[in-house]
Amino acid sequence: PWFRSLGADARSWIGLIAAAGISSFVEWFKDPQSHSTVTADVFGTAPRELTGVITLQQTVELVRVTIGVVEEQVEEVVSARDTANVREAVMLYSREIAFAAADVYARAAEQRGAWDARLEALIVDSVLRGEADDAVRSRATALGWASTSGVCVVLGHTPGGDSAAAVDAIKRSARAASLDALCSVQGDRLVVVLGGVDDPDAAAGRIADHFGTGALVTGPVVDDLLSANTSARAALAGLRAAVAWPEAPRPVSSDDLLPERALSGDGHARRQLVTSVYAPLVEAGSGLLETLTAYLDMSGSIEATGRRLFVHPNTVRYRLRRISDVTNLSPADARDAYTLRLALTLGRLMPL
Repeated sequence: PWFRSLGADARSWIGLIAAAGISSFVEWFKDPQSHSTVTADVFGTAPRELTGVITLQQTVELVRVTIGVVEEQVEEVVSARDTANVREAVMLYSREIAFAAADVYARAAEQRGAWDARLEALIVDSVLRGEADDAVRSRATALGWASTSGVCVVLGHTPGGDSAAAVDAIKRSARAASLDALCSVQGDRLVVVLGGVDDPDAAAGRIADHFGTGALVTGPVVDDLLSANTSARAALAGLRAAVAWPEAPRPVSSDDLLPERALSGDGHARRQLVTSVYAPLVEAGSGLLETLTAYLDMSGSIEATGRRLFVHPNTVRYRLRRISDVTNLSPADARDAYTLRLALTLGRLMPL
């Protein structure tokens, strides 16, 4: 049934392959030792693109049908005395044909795999450069990318040994978690674009074991592949700055590295600290900014903060809770206090 659904060119090539196979068998039967390889004789006449039209299973069916027809016609072509020898030769030759077909499809798969890897690297590079467009999305779709939302970039270092094996392992782990993954090795850096992400840290945790030692940074989740440069930019800045926080969790969000990113010269991080921490405190009013400044200056002492502001300690406690609600950062936590202190400094330096 599948043969009738093929185009005229494909059917013509199949006929030529079958004819070449029979002719090659005749030459092989005359002198099996001196004959050239079966692959060149039989499949060399067909274009390489035919492996993308006809599957290996269909090729096996073609070989089976052709061999069956030859066996049926043996008695009409040769004498009864030679029938057994010819049929035995047909069986031997069919084995050679089967191995030759497997070799052709294996080589085609290797070539497609190498091409897919190059295409994937180009897609990831376009994302990092901010050059992703509809053409890039189309190429990603050709590689199996199906996600329409929830995209984030994960960056880490390549593991020792075979990087290709690590990439394969990442893709297997991503598929097991129902995630799309595009991977690229860039020197000592391993870049993964994940699709279908709800929780970036949880998604990165599913593939973390396949990266090398060192920081593993996740960018923020964006809407689609065309917006992934925003996530990539944050992840790249985070990976560069992560060395300043040796105790960082693994994976770590690029937003959790905002202080280190700001100090390393990342303008986006400085603006984000001002707009997400300093500006909300200014807008909230009610003495939150003054209370936070005093609390940090008093080394986290509520009583000392109250004395400095001439308010009751319970008022300080209430304002600290409000600060946590407004900024999602707790002044009582050492790491959050560090972030808050830097946000206050940047807010005073940068106009709102």
